[in-house]
Amino acid sequence: MVAPFPGGVGISGLRVYDWPSVDGVCGGSPHVHLACSECYYVIAGQGSVQTLTRRGFTETPLREGTVAWFTPGTIHRLVNDGDLRIIVVMQNSGLPEAGDAVFTFPAEVLADDGLYQSRAQASDEESARQRRDLALEGFLELRRHPDGLEDFYRAAARLKRDALDAWEKRWRGGALASAERTGEHLNRLREGDIGHLDEADVHVKQAEGPQRFGMCGRLDAY
Repeated sequence: MVAPFPGGVGISGLRVYDWPSVDGVCGGSPHVHLACSECYYVIAGQGSVQTLTRRGFTETPLREGTVAWFTPGTIHRLVNDGDLRIIVVMQNSGLPEAGDAVFTFPAEVLADDGLYQSRAQASDEESARQRRDLALEGFLELRRHPDGLEDFYRAAARLKRDALDAWEKRWRGGALASAERTGEHLNRLREGDIGHLDEADVHVKQAEGPQRFGMCGRLDAY
C-alpha cells in the first residue's frame, strides 16, 4: 500500500479551462468547499482567482511561482489569461475533489437534490461547459447580491449533510492519523527509540488514469 502524501494532503495537476464565458473571461466553475482549505501553486501561465466571502469580492493575480490558498467557505473561480497551469494541494487526502465541493448553481437547482446531482456531473467537454456556465450564473448573482451568501451556505451544507460521516472517516484516516503518527515519532525519539527509521522508504505515485474534466480545468488526479 502506498503511504499517503505528507500531512495527509492530496494533490492534483490542473490545466485551467480556456473556454470563454458570458462575462468575457475564460476559466472554470465557481464553487465552495465546506470543510477543507485548498492551495494553488502556479507552475505556468497567468490568470487570477476570483473569490467571494462575507468580506466581499476579490481577484488575486496568479503568475508562475505564485502560491495562494483559501479557507472553507471561500467561493472561488479560476480565470485563465493564458495557459494557466496549477498544482493544487488539498486538505484531507484530496477531499475537495472527492465530495467537499458545491457549485454556485442558482437557488432553484440547489434546492433540488436530484437536479443538483444531475447538473453537477460532467463526462465530456459539452457537459463540463454547461456545468461551468450554470455555476457562473449563480456566482454572478451572488456578486450582485452578496446578502444571498447566507442562503447559499445553508443550501450547500444541506446538500452535503449525508456525506459528513464519510468525510470524518477520511479525515481520521488521513490528516489526523498523520498528525498522531508524528506525535508517536516524537515520543519515541525522546526515549531514544529510533526504530521507526527502519521503515524509511521512497514512494512514487503516477496520475490515476487519463485527464478528467474537473471543476476548474483538465485534471490529473493522484
